[in-house]
Amino acid sequence: MTRRELLLGALAGPGGLRDAVLVHEHILVDFIGADKVSRDRYNADDVFRSAAPKLKVLKATGCVRMLECTPNYLGRDPRLLRRLSDSVGVDIWTNTGLYGAADHKYVPSFALEETAEQIAKRWIDEAEKGVEGLKPKFIKTGVNEAPLDPLDRKLIAAAALTSKETGLTIASHTGGRGPAAIQQLDIVERMGVSPEKFVWVHAQNEKNHSFHEKIAAAGAWVEFDGVNESSAAWHLECVSWMNDNGLIDRTLISQDSGWWHVGEPNGGVFKGYAWLFTDFLPLLPESLWPVLLVANPRRAFGA
Repeated sequence: MTRRELLLGALAGPGGLRDAVLVHEHILVDFIGADKVSRDRYNADDVFRSAAPKLKVLKATGCVRMLECTPNYLGRDPRLLRRLSDSVGVDIWTNTGLYGAADHKYVPSFALEETAEQIAKRWIDEAEKGVEGLKPKFIKTGVNEAPLDPLDRKLIAAAALTSKETGLTIASHTGGRGPAAIQQLDIVERMGVSPEKFVWVHAQNEKNHSFHEKIAAAGAWVEFDGVNESSAAWHLECVSWMNDNGLIDRTLISQDSGWWHVGEPNGGVFKGYAWLFTDFLPLLPESLWPVLLVANPRRAFGA
């Protein structure tokens, strides 16, 4: 057996990570824009054939759940996720919400005119009634850099209202910068939502650990995603810093990997989901593995 095969077996075996959760991954993303996105732009069978083998390798690590973070109007496809989940045996969660980053390219026209309350009603309906047979189990949104503009603030307010009504956690793409994370958390708290319901996505892009400390100390979650071979040293520093400063219980890690890129030939390069398990975890103390990949994801997003 290769070292990789041995590690996969150990992770999935007794005492391993048989209940691991990845909190930020993708199956498919379409960057064409909210006004042009359409399922006619890809063949779901082709995506299935590319994604299923990657998910089977992920399952071999002991991972039982993956949060698929592609929002509506960016390629969200609950039917495809359900098909993959049923076939491979990995629980794949979808989301409700809208993505306001990238200068609002992926925000549909109705959200420009509607109030936060009206937008939240749409998301609450999805959470309660489901979307194409799959119930969203978290809120995915995104904002631009600070200072947040009115539309960004409205989307975060809508997310807070939705969380308050449904109990769902908010995972917000923040470009990584601390000031935007702090402004969002302020909106969430002022609307009466616990900071435990807010996840700062892409926090690894902020190089000043004082922001990580502020968000975690407030009770929110700091997510270092995008873990890969080229980023391993910095991600290791981030996780180690959180651990050394008593903040590991507010820390999440994931890869932001996968991705059938709609519009690219054969979906472009579809990366796998197992590198974090086979190559990054061995860099960390083994005692942190179940904290980061079993306990914390469930505390952040629910069982």
